[in-house]
Amino acid sequence: MKKILICSLAALTLIACGKKEAETTEQQERVEPVEVTKLQTHQVERKITLSSNLMAYETVSISPSLTGKIEHIYVEIGDRVRKGDSIVRMDQQQYQTAKLTLANLRVEKARIDSLLTYGSATKQQRDQMDLQLEQTKVNLKFLTTNTFNLAPITGVVTNKNYEDGELYSGQPVVVLAEVDRLKTLVAIPESYLPRIKKGMSLQLVSDIYPDRIFPATVEVVYPTIDAATHTFQAKVVVSNKDGLLRPGMYVKTTISVGTDNVITAPYSTVLKLIGANNRYVFLNNNGRAQRVDVVMGDRFGDDVEISAPEIHDGVELITKGESRLVDSVKIEIKAKH
Repeated sequence: MKKILICSLAALTLIACGKKEAETTEQQERVEPVEVTKLQTHQVERKITLSSNLMAYETVSISPSLTGKIEHIYVEIGDRVRKGDSIVRMDQQQYQTAKLTLANLRVEKARIDSLLTYGSATKQQRDQMDLQLEQTKVNLKFLTTNTFNLAPITGVVTNKNYEDGELYSGQPVVVLAEVDRLKTLVAIPESYLPRIKKGMSLQLVSDIYPDRIFPATVEVVYPTIDAATHTFQAKVVVSNKDGLLRPGMYVKTTISVGTDNVITAPYSTVLKLIGANNRYVFLNNNGRAQRVDVVMGDRFGDDVEISAPEIHDGVELITKGESRLVDSVKIEIKAKH
């Protein structure tokens, strides 16, 4: 009986010791070593980068206002032409007839003017002749323009739909495109409308020329907002004298929209909640980690703009060891290495 009592006391003692050790372990609070940095507001240059496609600055279709046979086309696809160069010559029958008619009317007018001097013709006859002569001049000018079609712009032939001797049916004979300068229409978020002005300088880059920057200019800011996309368009013009850029080419447009005072954090310190888009950081809140949801803005190199009610000048952002933290865990601030 005595032995049983001694064994029971020993067992109780062991249980009591085990509980005490467990309680001691629970009371030892987890402490995580971290590094911190004080956040400060600083001025940054705000830029936006948008994608678009280049277009010829101007495209012109050579479409004579005459029906009939095409006598000769002076150009081929890819030819460069200057303003005023001959492009298409149509059948000349109507043109030659109008020339002869005008020459004959001039002779008749001279005869009527002579007869009027001697009273053998009336002023009404001369006025009718003047009207007929003027109408013929207008018709001849029209026929000249549409028989001998000249290039209205300096550019490149991008399309040709006929050959010599074919009957013109209304489809453009050739198409010219001005490529010494190009344009692109950029869709810009409506929030930037007050900052985009005519004449602003910006930059274009192409993946084809990764080391080349092409200076460009805002030529037109469209006055309306697209209700579906909440964007507005700006017409951007870029010089292409060296011919490196081509219509249809994909480019990225970088626009400087002024400066702002923002708070940034190293991008690596902004964590993402698994299975969601929520972004958050950890701050030092009197020796404990405070998780704060943030909204990210623009990237500036290795840093990113962050904003939240708790983010302001002077707060300490945890920049090392943040991946091991949970909200309210105790932290120990270590000196930066």
